[in-house]
Amino acid sequence: MNLLDRKGLEEKFVEIRDNSTIAIAGFNNSVTPLLLMYALYDTYKKYGKPKKLFIEIESFPGVPGTGLDVIAKDLYEKNDRDFISGMLLPYLYRSEYLQKMVYEEFFDAYSFSIGIATSFFREIASGRPGVLTRIGLGTFHDPRYRGSELNESARKKKRCRVDLIKIDDEEYLLYRAPKPEYSLIRGSYADTLGNISMKREAIFGATLPVAMAAKSMPSPGKVFAQVEDIVKVGSIPPKEVHVPGPLVDYIIISEKGTHPQAATFYYDPRVSGEEIPEIIENEVKIHKLDEREVIRRRLALELRALINRLNKPIIVNLGTGLPSEIGPLLRKMGIQDKVYTTVESGPWGGIALSGNDFGAAISPFSIIQQADQFIVYEGGIADAASLGFLQVDSNGNVNPSVLDDRIPGPGGFTDISNGISRIYFAGGFTGGKREIYVDEKGLRIIKDGEIIKFVRRVREIFFNGDVALEEGKEVKYITERAVFSLSRNGLILEEIAPGIDLEKDVLGRMDFKPVIGNLRIMDESIFKEFFP
Repeated sequence: MNLLDRKGLEEKFVEIRDNSTIAIAGFNNSVTPLLLMYALYDTYKKYGKPKKLFIEIESFPGVPGTGLDVIAKDLYEKNDRDFISGMLLPYLYRSEYLQKMVYEEFFDAYSFSIGIATSFFREIASGRPGVLTRIGLGTFHDPRYRGSELNESARKKKRCRVDLIKIDDEEYLLYRAPKPEYSLIRGSYADTLGNISMKREAIFGATLPVAMAAKSMPSPGKVFAQVEDIVKVGSIPPKEVHVPGPLVDYIIISEKGTHPQAATFYYDPRVSGEEIPEIIENEVKIHKLDEREVIRRRLALELRALINRLNKPIIVNLGTGLPSEIGPLLRKMGIQDKVYTTVESGPWGGIALSGNDFGAAISPFSIIQQADQFIVYEGGIADAASLGFLQVDSNGNVNPSVLDDRIPGPGGFTDISNGISRIYFAGGFTGGKREIYVDEKGLRIIKDGEIIKFVRRVREIFFNGDVALEEGKEVKYITERAVFSLSRNGLILEEIAPGIDLEKDVLGRMDFKPVIGNLRIMDESIFKEFFP
């Protein structure tokens, strides 16, 4: 084991060749090697090298004010275009500066979804050319659309590629990118042989695949790891060694503040599974009855109906934001033991955390590797998912986040929505500032949002309605005032909230006319103070 101090680490970083490809593991602040990232950038600022680095990321290492966001802010404000020559990353939302750099062509930028990016490291480690999958057909990732390229520089350089492949007349996409020469990872402890345990971490993330990708042939590279402490050989049980020592070249002990479990707290043994208490009721947030709670309740009823229809417990993914907030309702309805919630970073069950802590969970009953978690989604093993949306068009296509001046990247949206067979998109009917009151009579819209979300054509396609129908998916769009389903004829309006004027509040606030089905009023229990 090569244990380095900060000076020794900088000396090794100076040896990294310019124009190298570096992979960084990390999901927000969970398992993110903050010390290694800061030291790499400090080395560049001090010595002017290494520079022109191509950075590959499996999620986003940091949150606003930490990690990659801090580095991007400094680079942007200095107009420094020498440190980074290109990036492959699934998610830019955590850094407005990184988004600006992409728009202003600081470097060529590409965005595979989290599942594809995570699988890419596994495939490269296995000696295969890339990820072959149907995930992403007919979307931003498809070469017939954007081919995962985020800017003009990417369209010219094409260092990352997505190619359309046919096998037995079936279409697939092949995702390819440069093999990493160096990897930056993080663990909890290392023994004196370099074996790394992740016992105190919130998740495993993609730590092992990122390490293996650098070590694989034909050009084995170097792996740097940060840990909290060094322990004696034999003190880590073999099954708790997540990264074997022979895969790690250099280890450094974390400095203060560089090894948090998540963004808003440094360490909680319930999050890492070292303590497994029952969920305390007062830790489960109860939401007030407003238009967002209406959406959560309608979604919860959909999940309950699915449990009854399948006559079994269901595995679900609940995306960030509003869908992830229905846990209290599931408990209130007494179906929490029949809904196995999952988070794309690997936790199953418990209380999924949100905001900058997203990716971690309190008291999960299982935590698996991120790559394995995405198999659950991409292979359709999960029964259902609920995700947010920014735009929906008449063909049922969904854009979750992209605007003309904002491109956060797909995150795990493409993998989840393209893989799972039942998708319930959930969100506000309009965007912008709204005044909507909820009472037992239903909804009263005092001021509607100025942003139309049901549009003729979405800005970018990340979920393709036609492909979903070809694959036999069940798709619904749940809002506070209307519920739609997807059909061969486009969107069918199935439900409206009590108190809503169909023409004024629904049809008049859409850029296209949906098919009017057997229209009914939403379940009135949704609007009662006491639910269900």
